[in-house]
Amino acid sequence: MGANHVHGTAVPGSRRTVVAGLAVLVPLAVVTLTALLWLWPDGGKDTVPAEAGVERLTGTVVGVTLGRCPAPSEGLPAPDPATCGRAVVKVSEGPDAGKDVELRLPGGPGAQRFTVHDDVILLRGPDGAYQLSDHDRAMPLWLFGAAFALAVIAFGRWRGVTALVGLAVTFVLLLTFVIPGILEGRPPMLVAIVGAAAIMLAVLYLTHGFSLSTSVAVLGTLASLALTGVLSYGALGFARLNGITDDSALALDMSLSLDTQGLLLASIIIGALGVLDDVTVTQAVTVAELARANPSYGFARLYRAAGRIGRAHIASVINTIILAYAGASLPLLLLFSIGRQPLGEVMTTPVIAQEIVRSIVGTLGLIAAVPITTALAALTASRHRDLPESAPGEPQEPPRERAGSHRRARKDDDDGFFAPQKDDGFFAPQPDDTGFFTPRRRQ
Repeated sequence: MGANHVHGTAVPGSRRTVVAGLAVLVPLAVVTLTALLWLWPDGGKDTVPAEAGVERLTGTVVGVTLGRCPAPSEGLPAPDPATCGRAVVKVSEGPDAGKDVELRLPGGPGAQRFTVHDDVILLRGPDGAYQLSDHDRAMPLWLFGAAFALAVIAFGRWRGVTALVGLAVTFVLLLTFVIPGILEGRPPMLVAIVGAAAIMLAVLYLTHGFSLSTSVAVLGTLASLALTGVLSYGALGFARLNGITDDSALALDMSLSLDTQGLLLASIIIGALGVLDDVTVTQAVTVAELARANPSYGFARLYRAAGRIGRAHIASVINTIILAYAGASLPLLLLFSIGRQPLGEVMTTPVIAQEIVRSIVGTLGLIAAVPITTALAALTASRHRDLPESAPGEPQEPPRERAGSHRRARKDDDDGFFAPQKDDGFFAPQPDDTGFFTPRRRQ
């Protein structure tokens, strides 16, 4: 991608500003690439033992015969009548492709329902016996992915294409570096930091272009991510959390002897990166637009104006983070509610305490991203200019009024989050020549 593909407005900067940015970004990129090559998994050993001789094949249900369900065991709920019986499945691949096999429907709590014409997954053992396993969701997922890609491209056009490429880079690094590296015994936190840095550098520049605004967003993301890692390390040690809160983490610790606390730190860092790049890019582009719309703004006024926007953004993002964690843990919260445990006991259980620490640490890193990125962007936008309060060509105010205008501007810039704003909102009347559909005048 070239310099002609830029997210928002490029911030004009002096040669000294560009050199200072490159002096930080180039060593960062070199260190990240070196660590990526050093920690890259060799793939020389199978870390997860596979079931010997078990094949995963596809098929289609051509008939279902329901039967009487067996009596449930004491203390267990009665099985679903739609899961009791047998099904005839036409095998689509493998040595028995085209043949019909009669199989027992899966039963028990949480068993899925199968009907005629359903695409299913079959497990074939070493002895040639088949077992009905699950629904085949390949086609629905491909359709969902195609709809998602078309919507992104239709709305974002070329930028949507680069966003999809950046998403593909993220998945590739996660699936080929982060996950295999952790499974091979690499330090999870180190793998997560290197992987997050590689994702950040590749995706931000690929999606938003090589510009000063993107570089500022990269620096702000890196600083906030480092702060999040330090806070996470201290918080997990202080709260005595080792990362083992469910059967999955216990199985990984017993079978692969992984550092579960480091795995939890890695999950916090990677999860924080997804929100941090949104905030940092928004703040960098906001400062660039403010600097373009108000050439007379210096560092202080750019920082205060963009800071108000950042506070509004953070206020909404924090609620989003808490709701996301609550939605992911909703079944667990229902179990605690059924058990009628006191709130104090529920909050101190390892699984809930882990989510609390994760959300608080991620939020603190997110809050720190706003002043850090805004200050860097305002510094780069104002460093190349030393202009008076009025832009060239604008009428100068009388000296007495100009002397008071600085005090009024400072008072307006320092207003709080809930302070009344000027009548320049979305529904305020606009000049006739600034509308979206108004024809532009030729110069």
